[in-house]
Amino acid sequence: MSHHLPETKIPAPCIINTGVIVSKLDMRRLLTDLGRVHYIYTFDGNVQSEGKGDVMEVFANPQRSTLVANHTLYLNVCSFDYLELQQTPENETHFDLVQEGWRLRLIPLSTPLQERRDRNMNVTAIEAMMEQVLSARWDAEFDDDSSDMF
Repeated sequence: MSHHLPETKIPAPCIINTGVIVSKLDMRRLLTDLGRVHYIYTFDGNVQSEGKGDVMEVFANPQRSTLVANHTLYLNVCSFDYLELQQTPENETHFDLVQEGWRLRLIPLSTPLQERRDRNMNVTAIEAMMEQVLSARWDAEFDDDSSDMF
């Protein structure tokens, strides 16, 4: 005789502005949108390092380090046990990456929408410059070809 228990499915968590994220994939998804941040690195509540920088890369690799240097952050979610999502009294969100007594707090200085807009403006500016360079090159080549006629 076989007894089958009903299959119960636990829904995925829904975290809005505050909560604890343990999934490395979810941690990566949240952090990837960060651009410029103010970071505070603490051990047992004592500030060890603080500054501003740009999040350059977010990855999950147990054999690579999280690096913060030269105003850049390379964040390895495998360097941390969990991510704590919190809000200030002014409703500003910040991200705490936690590993034992260590805490790397990331306070966004821009929004994902601002970051995308800035990237798009940079791409547009580069495209315009490339157009000018190519146009100038073609003009120079045309001038060279025209001088050969005389």
